[in-house]
Amino acid sequence: MIKAVLFDLDGTLTDTLSTIAHFGNCALGKFGFPPIPTERYRYLVGDGRDLLIHRMLAEHGADTAENYQNVGIAYDTAYEADVLHGTVPYDGIPELLTNLQENGLKTAVLSNKPHNVTKMVVQAVFGNRFDIVYGQRPGYPMKPDPAVARMVAEELGVSPAECTFVGDTSVDIATGKNAGMLPIGVLWGFRDAAELRRAGAAHIVKKPQELLQILADKRK
Repeated sequence: MIKAVLFDLDGTLTDTLSTIAHFGNCALGKFGFPPIPTERYRYLVGDGRDLLIHRMLAEHGADTAENYQNVGIAYDTAYEADVLHGTVPYDGIPELLTNLQENGLKTAVLSNKPHNVTKMVVQAVFGNRFDIVYGQRPGYPMKPDPAVARMVAEELGVSPAECTFVGDTSVDIATGKNAGMLPIGVLWGFRDAAELRRAGAAHIVKKPQELLQILADKRK
């Protein structure tokens, strides 16, 4: 029986593609690099802030230590000053969260986005709807390492087998599988069904309402 739902943030709960592209291109532009097309960011994100900066610079063949430090600082400063720039919840997500709460399921967010920004975004967009919210924190491994996902389950008072992990990339699906949770992929985010299927998603949904039906079946 599923008792808790762990969610990725970017591309799963919130549509932040234009947000990340905006701050990424602002940081690049500050040091004379041309912007990267917004759609390209779909494949640059997912593995945390550090790899995002490296990948942005690699697009221009300029991934040096100096550029990484300069662009990274510019990115962090701009993002932290305006975390809600262009950020909105996907259609149906607020209603999904309300339904989960009404049915007694516990919920959490586990993101590879820096912890301080993750907390600010979730609080601003969703208030206190989630029982636990974690972004990337120093000393803790990032997804798809299962350690933090398992820690979240323990803090929620459930077993990993009683959790589902919901996300839009292969990283999220691998996290769920590695943690012994039911991995569910969503198609409204940054990646496609082929990637989610290859990663081993148990289910792939097109709309939040479909997730509700799957969870209802798992609670019978």
